[in-house]
Amino acid sequence: MKDHFLNIVLYQPEIPYNTGNIGRLCVGLNSKLHLIEPLGFKLTDKMLKRAGLDYWKDLDYQLYPSLESFFMQRKGVDFFFASTKATRTLYEADFRCGDYIIFGKETGGLPEIFHSEYITRGLTIPMSDKIRSINLCNSVSVFMYEAFRQISKNSDKI
Repeated sequence: MKDHFLNIVLYQPEIPYNTGNIGRLCVGLNSKLHLIEPLGFKLTDKMLKRAGLDYWKDLDYQLYPSLESFFMQRKGVDFFFASTKATRTLYEADFRCGDYIIFGKETGGLPEIFHSEYITRGLTIPMSDKIRSINLCNSVSVFMYEAFRQISKNSDKI
């Protein structure tokens, strides 16, 4: 198994308690959190720490100054990205340990490059047409536990 179950990437997250909750989830599933700046808060924000409880100290995370920096440091990684604009659902993906799943910022999603250059890597969560999207933290949870479900069926080393 790779060092981390999954790698969760947040592109310019804006809400500290979403990121805190996602960090806590990453600790719970032995996953690494990658944060792409600018952030809408400081990493010392009390709301971030409050949402992450006392688990934040156990979180393995890395900060990147830009999306370009992330891709330069992570050349050739297998990744998916979450988007309401994707045509495939997360249930059609074949998740593997070590995969990267990239999520956009709460108010604006991901840059257009994902939809033009990486469209085959886009995945969506099925939902009714009554809403545009669900909360970022909830989206990350849905993706991580679907990946966990798939991978745990094929491995005893999660």
